[in-house]
Amino acid sequence: MKIAVVGLGVLGAGVARSLAVAGAEVTVFERSAPLAGTSGTSFAWTNSHSKNPRSYHDLNVAGLAEHDALAAEGPSPWLVRTGNLEWASDPDGADRLAASAAELAARDYPVTWITPRQARDQVPDLRVPDGVADIAYYPTEGHIFPALLVARLWGEARDHGARLRCPAEVLGVSETDSGVRLDTSDGVAEADAVVLTVGRWTEALTATTGHRIPMADPDAAGTATVGMLGYTTPLPTRLDRVLTTPRLNARPDGGGRLIIQGLDLDADADPAAPPAPDGHHAEELCRRLGDLLDGTRGARLESLRIGQRAMPADGRTVAGFLGDRGRIYTIATHSGITLGPLLGRLAAEELRTGEPADLLADFRPQRLIGATGLPALQPARFAGQQ
Repeated sequence: MKIAVVGLGVLGAGVARSLAVAGAEVTVFERSAPLAGTSGTSFAWTNSHSKNPRSYHDLNVAGLAEHDALAAEGPSPWLVRTGNLEWASDPDGADRLAASAAELAARDYPVTWITPRQARDQVPDLRVPDGVADIAYYPTEGHIFPALLVARLWGEARDHGARLRCPAEVLGVSETDSGVRLDTSDGVAEADAVVLTVGRWTEALTATTGHRIPMADPDAAGTATVGMLGYTTPLPTRLDRVLTTPRLNARPDGGGRLIIQGLDLDADADPAAPPAPDGHHAEELCRRLGDLLDGTRGARLESLRIGQRAMPADGRTVAGFLGDRGRIYTIATHSGITLGPLLGRLAAEELRTGEPADLLADFRPQRLIGATGLPALQPARFAGQQ
């Protein structure tokens, strides 16, 4: 079976690996470079926070388990499962955090309450603000190094014969009597089926198939689809896990560097006007970092990037066939880091067997095809792809 995969981020690499391991003849089309889309500008926190309805929560929990299963097969430098610490700074925030933690606990999602002293036992350089008495600890959460994850997935796909055509932008996809046709920037290609994993370009490419999937505008400044990510220089601070705090989220990025984000600053995020790494927003992020962790005073950013989220118009994952002939499959999700390996395996199984995956029952693209009047998405609770 000849399968084309469009896009080589985490999702495309996951699909390509699963298909190639199963014996399919896989060709991946990437228009510029691996990780050139959202996968390369992601906070990359693995979790199932604030992911409702319940079926979406369960899908993300299964995504966490898929990472563990992949890690059990061999070295896993891409996966860091050291937990996440979260607290609130005011009574309203404390009430929201308590309600969220109670909902997660009722779903058997691991969460415990710890004291600031216990939090500092985990992160010795942590500076917990006065007045914070309770900190939520999520032991099974963590973060991913996206480039290392794609290296693992795509490397194994190549080991099983997958090929890459790059640069090769797919401009249109259509069904033929025997399969699918891809019109690309370097010619026409044919395959038995195609999987579209093109992130924020999903709407434009699916429109060429006659089954348009509406996506939230990834270029709209100050909306749920855009956010700032600061990448620091190496710092002499001790942080080995994710922190999600009222004024700053932070996680390690290797070599002493951190990725940081202040969600309230995303109101100023504009892909058309990227902020300077030494400008006002960078200075504010570094100031907040100094308040959060010892050893970070005088921190500077090597870069300050605008992340553009791939978000279906109703905010929920899309995974399934377009049309009724089982030839064009599309995946689009805000939770690509958490779900990448899982969605790759499930999509490959559905393509090979024709049997629908129960986990994907609520996430089929048909709910959005032709939809109008969808509600506007609210700014994201957590920035970056997850």
